[in-house]
Amino acid sequence: MEMDAVKYLNKLNLDNIELTKYLFFTGKGGVGKTTISSFIALNLAENGKKVALVSTDPASNLQDVFQMELSNKLTKYQPIPNLSIANFDPIVAADDYKAQSIEPYEGILPEVVLSEMKEQLSGSCTVEVAAFNEFTNFLSDKTLEQEFDFIIFDTAPTGHTLRMLELPSAWTDYLNTTSNDASCLGQLSGLDENRYKYNLALEKLRNPKDTTMMLIARPNHSSIYEIQRAQKELQQLSISKFKVIINNYIEESYGLISSQMKLEQDKNINHFTEWLNNNHAYYVPYKKQKEEGIENLSNLLNDDNLIENDDFIVEDHPQFNELIEEIENSKVQYLFTMGKGGVGKTTVATQLATALSNKGYRVLLATTDPTKEINVETTSNLNTAYIDEEQALEKYKKEVLATVNDDTPQDDIDYIMEDLKSPCTEEIAFFKAFSDIMENQEDMDYVIVDTAPTGHTLLLLDSSENHHKELKKKSTQTTSNVETLLPKIQNQDLTQMIIVTLAEKTPYLESKRLVEDLNRANIGHNWWVVNQSLVTLNQRDDLFSNKKEDESFWINKIKNESLNNYFVIPYRISEY
Repeated sequence: MEMDAVKYLNKLNLDNIELTKYLFFTGKGGVGKTTISSFIALNLAENGKKVALVSTDPASNLQDVFQMELSNKLTKYQPIPNLSIANFDPIVAADDYKAQSIEPYEGILPEVVLSEMKEQLSGSCTVEVAAFNEFTNFLSDKTLEQEFDFIIFDTAPTGHTLRMLELPSAWTDYLNTTSNDASCLGQLSGLDENRYKYNLALEKLRNPKDTTMMLIARPNHSSIYEIQRAQKELQQLSISKFKVIINNYIEESYGLISSQMKLEQDKNINHFTEWLNNNHAYYVPYKKQKEEGIENLSNLLNDDNLIENDDFIVEDHPQFNELIEEIENSKVQYLFTMGKGGVGKTTVATQLATALSNKGYRVLLATTDPTKEINVETTSNLNTAYIDEEQALEKYKKEVLATVNDDTPQDDIDYIMEDLKSPCTEEIAFFKAFSDIMENQEDMDYVIVDTAPTGHTLLLLDSSENHHKELKKKSTQTTSNVETLLPKIQNQDLTQMIIVTLAEKTPYLESKRLVEDLNRANIGHNWWVVNQSLVTLNQRDDLFSNKKEDESFWINKIKNESLNNYFVIPYRISEY
């Protein structure tokens, strides 16, 4: 049997892996965090351990995996009562948090003050704080600690996860430096009483006897690089215990497609040999059958991988060049690639920019993805722009402080100074830099934006309405670009979101949810792109016979959902 690169890895075996009480799963979106965390939770529960499986990810698909309705309260999984599951929707959590923060003052403070509090609690920062508030409950709750042997967190895509895990020290530091006389941000109005809980949560995150960070990746370069970067950032927070798991490793090839994929996987793993060795990494093999549903989940590590002959009939679907033609024939100037993390938004954005610039159009390709994966040669027609969040934050701070003059009321000065100590300031600075890019590109025929994974994208769009209100309090000069951005985004003749997905269940369901959110925001989304598909390839591969059938099913769903406005990008077969 093949398996070249796995000499650097150990096949995951729960009998031989040390697990702490608290397990946090992190990694790029779509790498299999839900699958592996659910498998471990299920396995532990089947072996008599009491397990809580928790998600604080707005893009979680736990209820798709277990096929049960979930809420922010732990619910027993009836087939295996030892397993309890909760899914914290941060929007619901934010509503609860707002109510808890305002309720003590109802009937005491004037209505105008209550209205102001509600306004302060209306921003996307509140969603982050509310999710974190729920998250820390599990780390500080003595009853839960005694009731469960393991508490497993199926967390959000990497960027969101890192922000969440940075919150303990960031918010603790903020609270410790807040003066009693200061007028705090509304988002922090209910936090001071919870200092002990946050400190306890931070202690547990840092204690290697309590907590393990499970770094999950697929065997591709960007995915492994992301967990390597995540580990470095977590280590800077004094979090020290990690397990690395590479998911979907192809042990043996059965055709040209799986042979090429295996070569790519081995090359990527070999690139990270030293780091993987130092972390005693594990792998989970690629399974022919779906890894969804309890039966397949339980068999995730079984050696049997039944192979059937690939007799799939090649399908014909609209191709990427047809999308380029539709864009040319429209009035659209701004294009965003959107979708669940790991579906290839960066790749599609780059292909769009390259194709349009090759036709003579002036194109700006901008990335809001913190991994900065865009790799394209700048030409006379094609320019690239990156938003460096640290630089954007420093620039924003200077601009805000420059507005403070002798006529500024002291209450406003106190508010600004405290606001600049808040993690929420990072989001405002980021959005302002983004709006500047949108505003200053009138000479471009197209501005193409490679957005971050779904949760971050939705927060970005939410910022259009909420953050410019915050900015307006500080300076009329700093709001012009922000105030003009949302109408541009909502102008469907001018702006379109291109939904990038894979022909798989989870990316499809997430794309549907994203479309529902875009509809509520009155934002256009005419086109869908199915990336890395096998169904249009005239290549037999027995390892992927079931995968092709699955893809065909989901592409048909996408066809209906998009009202036939979909395009397929095939997996690229290269010469080796």
